[in-house]
Amino acid sequence: MRPSLTEPVSRRTRIDRLTSFFALEKNILAVSVTMFLIGLGEELWRRFIPKYMEVLGAPVLAIGLYGTTSDFLDGVLQYPGGWVADRFGRRTALRTFVVAAIVGYAIYLIAPSWPWIFPGLVFMMAWTAMASPTLFAVVGDALPRGRRAMGFSVQSILRRIPIVIAPTLGGIAIAAYGLQRGMRLGFIVSIALAMVTLVVVSRVKIELPQSANATNVFGVWRALPATLRKLLASDIFIRTADAMVDVFLVLYATNVIGITAAQFGVLIAIQMATAIFVYIPAARLADSHGRKPFVVATFVAFSVFPVAMVLSTGFATLALAFFIGGLREIGEPSRKALIMDVAAPHLRARSVGLYYLVRSLAITPAALIGAVLWQITPALPFLVAGVIGIFGTALFALTVSEEREAYHRS
Repeated sequence: MRPSLTEPVSRRTRIDRLTSFFALEKNILAVSVTMFLIGLGEELWRRFIPKYMEVLGAPVLAIGLYGTTSDFLDGVLQYPGGWVADRFGRRTALRTFVVAAIVGYAIYLIAPSWPWIFPGLVFMMAWTAMASPTLFAVVGDALPRGRRAMGFSVQSILRRIPIVIAPTLGGIAIAAYGLQRGMRLGFIVSIALAMVTLVVVSRVKIELPQSANATNVFGVWRALPATLRKLLASDIFIRTADAMVDVFLVLYATNVIGITAAQFGVLIAIQMATAIFVYIPAARLADSHGRKPFVVATFVAFSVFPVAMVLSTGFATLALAFFIGGLREIGEPSRKALIMDVAAPHLRARSVGLYYLVRSLAITPAALIGAVLWQITPALPFLVAGVIGIFGTALFALTVSEEREAYHRS
């Protein structure tokens, strides 16, 4: 029997529908795969860095300083990353940032003592911080307004699938080989996967939007719409709450509550699986009906999560807390899409870079403050973070509005 001539067409139609539904434009797919590969390597060891520093002899204030330094670099490298992306193009920028990250992994690999973690962090943050504006801009460049939340959701899912898998594998490796050998195995895997991403990045092909004239950082700030500035103010409070406790999550879970490293990896998997589950339906609704309700829901979850950690008494209650932690992502694609909706096209990468520069510099002291509060009692930074988060949520809900009709445009 001869095959039906309609079968290839029907199959192609189904593929086209899936591609359209998930906003899988070729550039979006390329950067999403890049994020997946980098994340798969980094998440083997990233959550265990505070414990790694502890084993290398770092005091708790040094661990807090690590968190503060990370937030500082996340801020100061964002705008330069956006400038590189707008000046030299998305593909060149991504290649540069991946190479810098490889250098950072190599420094971690050979580190004989905890101070070495800090220069390694500088290079590693070239991907985490400098690449962020480029990844934002690709979504803004490649997709229309009504598809951007889905585009960010696809990026977020492929970034977080490794977080479901890798921390558990990292915890198992640490249990099997010891913390130092297990971490170094993870660094080797990160280097190998980053090499592969250099090939994937070559598939990013986007022409830069034309700009009438060169614009410095002050011009970019003046060009930020009022909606974006209000979102930024609210986001600063939310991320201060998060940064105050983030580096202490593994210490609170393992040292205070008493779970194992492998169990902590499972908790991270629960958190990320929850996030992945909510991304797609939330993105569809946000693209159709507006961003704000989902951003509010995200900010509420950020506020509740640290309090849920303090109320936990064992693995089961920690699992519930990390489920709430996963709900923090329900509005993240909407928040990112809102930034791209209002940013000027020729300033996209720099607008994102400046947004994160201001946000990260504002929250830089948070982890160090968390360390001081931890020394009073480990629960205190988590409780203070909850209060700060509630304030940030109220600020956003009361001050930020949006034009819902914009999301029905193509």
